[in-house]
Amino acid sequence: MAEAKPQTEPAPAEPAVSQFASQLQQRETPEEATSDQPHIQAEGFSVYYGDTAAVREVTMAVPRGQITAIIGPSGCGKSTFLNAVNRMTDLIPSCSVAGDLRFDGERVYEADVVHLRRRIGMVFQKPNPFPKSVYENVAYGPKLHGRRRRAELDRIVERSLSEAGLWDEVRDRLRASATSLSGGQQQRLCIARALAVDPEVILLDEPTSALDPRATARIEDLMTELRGRYTILIVTHNMQQAARVSDYTAFLYEGELVEFGDTVSLFTNPRKKQTEDYITGRFG
Repeated sequence: MAEAKPQTEPAPAEPAVSQFASQLQQRETPEEATSDQPHIQAEGFSVYYGDTAAVREVTMAVPRGQITAIIGPSGCGKSTFLNAVNRMTDLIPSCSVAGDLRFDGERVYEADVVHLRRRIGMVFQKPNPFPKSVYENVAYGPKLHGRRRRAELDRIVERSLSEAGLWDEVRDRLRASATSLSGGQQQRLCIARALAVDPEVILLDEPTSALDPRATARIEDLMTELRGRYTILIVTHNMQQAARVSDYTAFLYEGELVEFGDTVSLFTNPRKKQTEDYITGRFG
């Protein structure tokens, strides 16, 4: 009789997050926020388009001075939530909100919207520079808020372009049309335009989805450099990007918040099976 072969234990399953290992290497749990009070706080917050809930009773605290990523499949409410933070939803007639959304403790939908949008800048998926010069794009916001002295505007333009990592590339092209810049430069110009009015929060809605890998890397480096000086909230379909740059991650699905936590923990040890299934590509 042939000798029975010893049974071997099945190989342990590969960690669910192995595909994110390179992004998560040497990442640490983020430091405590610089204030006990979250910068943005949602409590049972919902957004409706007519009778349809695009965001359903989300409760989440966005830490001050950190990068928070919102991930989830298309149509899950990521951009809708982002747009609600600085009241872009006001521009949609059928849109209404319920629950509580606060910025620095103040109810967002009771705040003066002009003042709110000065404190909360936004950069969209597709670069959208104004059909003006590079200089006028950056100076536009400060002028709108009454800052007219040329010397002051010059300082603001240089500071903002420097913070956006663009000054050395355009310092000799300030009078050139903004549309003559490359796509990556245009997106950094839009970030500089947002920074020019001294915001506290920067909202980024898929800011690199239209860019090539090199330009994407520049924007990601820029976000890392701005961490601490600004609170950054980024919507991204790219989970590797979320793993690379964010301190905290929120996973939305069909308008509901499935899980929220520090990025390393969420990607290496998700609490919810639905989160694990999404980040490992089982759906979405």
